[in-house]
Amino acid sequence: MFSAIARIFRTPDLRRKIGFTIGIIVIYRLGAHIPAPFVHFPNVQSCIDQTSGAEGLLSLVNLFSGGALLQLSIFALGVMPYITATIIVQLLRVVIPHFETLYKEGQSGQAKLTQYTRYITIALALLQSTTLVTVARTGQLFGVTGIAECNQLLVNDVWWAQLLVIICMTAGTGLIMWFAELVTERGIGNGMSLLIFTSIAATFPGAMGAIWQAQGFEIFLLVLAVGIVLIALVVFVEQSQRRIPVQYAKRMVGRRTYGGTNTYIPIKVNMAGVVPVIFASSLLYIPALVAQFNATPDAEGNVPEWVTWINTYFTNGDHWLYMLVYFLLIIGFTYFYVAITFNPVDVADNMKKYGGFIPGIRAGRPTAEYLDFVLTRITFPGSIYLGLIALIPLIALATVQANQNFPFGGASLLIMVGVGLETVKQIDAQLQQRHYEGLLR
Repeated sequence: MFSAIARIFRTPDLRRKIGFTIGIIVIYRLGAHIPAPFVHFPNVQSCIDQTSGAEGLLSLVNLFSGGALLQLSIFALGVMPYITATIIVQLLRVVIPHFETLYKEGQSGQAKLTQYTRYITIALALLQSTTLVTVARTGQLFGVTGIAECNQLLVNDVWWAQLLVIICMTAGTGLIMWFAELVTERGIGNGMSLLIFTSIAATFPGAMGAIWQAQGFEIFLLVLAVGIVLIALVVFVEQSQRRIPVQYAKRMVGRRTYGGTNTYIPIKVNMAGVVPVIFASSLLYIPALVAQFNATPDAEGNVPEWVTWINTYFTNGDHWLYMLVYFLLIIGFTYFYVAITFNPVDVADNMKKYGGFIPGIRAGRPTAEYLDFVLTRITFPGSIYLGLIALIPLIALATVQANQNFPFGGASLLIMVGVGLETVKQIDAQLQQRHYEGLLR
């Protein structure tokens, strides 16, 4: 293992790629701590110290920004607009036939889809930065109103100052996209995935330190031990797959013989990744968002009953009803997203076109039905697994009073493990191109 790591730094090309990637990550983290213009940074820090940080509506966005959202930095929006834009483009493939046609065109079509994703990212960044500045201006960014510093987060409240903050945050999102593409082209691994990994890892020490201070060293060690076990289990499940054998018949093209090979179709237990967790979290934020804008007391000082009910059961995440709805939504979105990303009919048609077949299954429609049967069966344990992993931060919130950015669970654990495994595989592939042995044994 150590000799393989030493070979990484002895290989000039690989050493240069890793150094470039680390340099981009350092610049990205520096930008997350540079406040946007006209932001009263001392008041922001004071408000962060006096509150528990991101709770409720902004917890997921603050997690993906590495804590930059609540600091109102130039990279406050982080990678969330790009993630949302990517999901929107994938969903539009089902609704708009032109997007599906572009997806099947190969590299040229993928380039156009990437360009559409960039446009949507900038539009979403403009919308989200406007919302963020509006919420910060009204003093609702941290969800509290009794702290004077939280009501004075902006130095200048005129329209042109707010416009400059919005433009700066939107430009920061565009710069993050450029950083990610540079890492993908000239670095190692997928650029956007590594920036997401960096943002989540940046919140890890603070979350663990908060548990140590609030619950003591014994609970800290217990949480750390449980976290190590969970990481091992997540790695095991993420690497698990059902391999469906495929045989290709021999065919003559001119004087050459093609086909006659045996391969397989890998169907992972968790084909949906972390997207269902993001979908379910975003959908559950909608009731709390609606309640927040209707929480103004009437003339008698009473808040509407439905607002009180939502604030009791659908805001903090430590109630069993919230957990149950969250769990069921993740299961539903897992089936929905897998149905979008894996089409058994297209796979069966491509196999039939090139002379491939599953042993014991006729080509064409029976193959599509068999793939759909296997996919449905294997998606069920995958959805249960996703739901249980996503509930870990909520259970920690209810037991050890950790915040919703609890590192060992939910989107954070899935992303960190997934990106880590993919990056290690790419480094291993680079090593095997130059040596007989790779990083993995």
